[in-house]
Amino acid sequence: MFAVLKTGGKQYKVQAGDILRVEKLAADAGETIQFNEILMLGGDNMVVGAPLVDDAAVQAEVVDQIKGEKLIHFVKRRRKHSSKRTKGHRQKLTLIKITDILASGAGKSGVKAAIGSGSVAAAPAAAAKPAAKKAAAPAAPAAAEAAADDLTQITGVGPAAAKKLAEAGITTFAQLAAVDVDAVDVKVKPEWVEQAAELAK
Repeated sequence: MFAVLKTGGKQYKVQAGDILRVEKLAADAGETIQFNEILMLGGDNMVVGAPLVDDAAVQAEVVDQIKGEKLIHFVKRRRKHSSKRTKGHRQKLTLIKITDILASGAGKSGVKAAIGSGSVAAAPAAAAKPAAKKAAAPAAPAAAEAAADDLTQITGVGPAAAKKLAEAGITTFAQLAAVDVDAVDVKVKPEWVEQAAELAK
């Protein structure tokens, strides 16, 4: 029996006992992993997925984390005597040994799924809690804004002055009417206090 699996953007035809090199996976040597993207199962009863075969999987053991052969990239431009560049690269790979091909029961096997080292498949679950906290945090300021008065209705108080008053904790007409002009840290004019007292009634 053979299977065609997909990992790292490539397809591999495998059988039990095969050893192959695939794009780097987030797994340690000796760990058992499971490939769930199976495109085809071959053997006595051939099954072709549309696009994947339901509940099928290929299990493998991680042999080692390795690097591929060194590739040399050399660039030389004609008529430019000093324009040449050499770059070397060794691709990070994972060496695996296929241990079993499951035609069904992949979801109940309990084996860790094979995930690429650069994959973000697990990121949404991890990011869900911080996102919930961020969404809950603005609730208190939103409630405070709903209870605040529009201080720009007072003659001479513009958006900038209203912002400074809000930073000082003055957000309502009643609070501004009770302010002692000489004692407060923010610049408050006496006529603002008088207008605020009238608007607070």
